Amino acid sequence: MGMNHNGSHDPRAVADEADAALEAARATLDTPPAADVPAMVLLVDDQAIVAEAVRQALAGEEGIDFHYCAKAEEAMKAVIYTRPTVILQDLVMPGVDGLTLVKAYRSTPATRDVPIIVLSAKEEPVIKSAAFAAGANDYLVKLPDRIELVARVRYHSRSFVNLLQRDEAYRALRQSQQQLLEANLELRRLTHSDGLTGLSNRRYLDEYLSAEWRRSAREHAEIAMLMIDVDNFKQYNDTYGHVAGDEVLKRIATTVEKCLGRAGDIAARYGGEEFLVVLPSTAAGGARLLAEKIRLEIEALALPHRNSLAAQHVTVSIGGAATVPTAGSAMTSLIESADRALYEAKRKGRNCVVMHDGTEQGARV
Repeated sequence: MGMNHNGSHDPRAVADEADAALEAARATLDTPPAADVPAMVLLVDDQAIVAEAVRQALAGEEGIDFHYCAKAEEAMKAVIYTRPTVILQDLVMPGVDGLTLVKAYRSTPATRDVPIIVLSAKEEPVIKSAAFAAGANDYLVKLPDRIELVARVRYHSRSFVNLLQRDEAYRALRQSQQQLLEANLELRRLTHSDGLTGLSNRRYLDEYLSAEWRRSAREHAEIAMLMIDVDNFKQYNDTYGHVAGDEVLKRIATTVEKCLGRAGDIAARYGGEEFLVVLPSTAAGGARLLAEKIRLEIEALALPHRNSLAAQHVTVSIGGAATVPTAGSAMTSLIESADRALYEAKRKGRNCVVMHDGTEQGARV
């Protein structure tokens, strides 16, 4: 969609596509019923864990497309660019607060009619009244029940689409939205995913961890991390070949991801045969239990590895750490602590779990 060779947007190409979409709109008089038109949802919230929970709540719903903006100062640009049929707006954000953004949407011609559902941390009549006075259409306490969230999104989107269908250029909107969605999906795949395993890549991991580190510092909440290393992986490649090694990494990646139980937990390929799991709002005990579950599930795959020093099958060593970030503290301290724990796990014989406090679980030679 209007992108040059290095992935940036070409304004001329975007304009040409927009003109073509408008021409297509003029060529037909038919418009689909509002019920058959997908909802385009834009969430504006600085908390990555909320964004992931909302994304997962909507992911299985047919006809709902999801976009996310984490920075208040970029919200208006995101709304203009994505052309949503519903805006989910957080009320408390760094910099520009949510009520100010609601007023800005209502004072801008391109966004003044878009339905706005505000998200608040609690049910507060005074705050709710202020939100409606600013121009909000609805009010939800986050994280809302999935069924209620979907129902309200569909209701407000359908009302807005009915309004849009009065405009001859309605089909141009849908065409441009679909082009945007396809481009964004491809861009997300390329920029956020590891090409081999399909897990998050190092770039997205850094962004996600940074956001969760700041959130944990603000809320004085614990955050945990697991660093996972495939035992004697070089010997595996030497014995079975790199193609077989790639297949092992894929199997391990799938197993790790299946072990994660919450929307905010993510697994990423950290590099080579190392994986990293970020666990927001998780204490050391919970992280240790998950690490042991991952270790056992990978061991249960029973993938042969005759030259391993830990067992006759593929195993992993896991180092974990948990902390409550403080203002000004570096998130690299958590990574370094998990890395030290991983080193200790390998020193103890591999195929085991070691947390930052030195407590060990699992088999070892």
